[in-house]
Amino acid sequence: MTVNTMRIERAERGDLPEILRLQYLAYQSEAALFGTQDIPPLKQTPGEVEAEYERGIILKMLGESGTIIGSVRAYEKDGTAYIGKLMVHPDYRRRGFGTRLLREIEACFPQCRYELFTSTRSADNIALYVRNGYREFSRRAAGGELVFVYMQKGGSR
Repeated sequence: MTVNTMRIERAERGDLPEILRLQYLAYQSEAALFGTQDIPPLKQTPGEVEAEYERGIILKMLGESGTIIGSVRAYEKDGTAYIGKLMVHPDYRRRGFGTRLLREIEACFPQCRYELFTSTRSADNIALYVRNGYREFSRRAAGGELVFVYMQKGGSR
């Protein structure tokens, strides 16, 4: 499958359970980096995803069969688009889908500075963001061994 065969659309409320199932699957690789399932994306509740849906935009990437194989979400506050939960089904990784989702969510907020974060252990994620013009501006401990690297694109902090 090529990047061009996948469609990206705004998620609808009815898509949220499938997106949350994808999130639980996609973030297993992150959990493995720490040897624990105790990471925020794996503890998110349906109600919390619903709140994110109400606050901003959630995009979904549909595979050829119409199933959701990727997603990303963002909201805008004070000129900054806060991007989160960029995920691609493990069977579809390393094909440019993450880059495409990232560009699509940025296009939803064209005049904004973009900010996101990931774990310092997530070398693949950091490399993806750097390739797409993001640069680190902060690191923050989140408890235990979990440290987040905060990255931005556009604007200044």
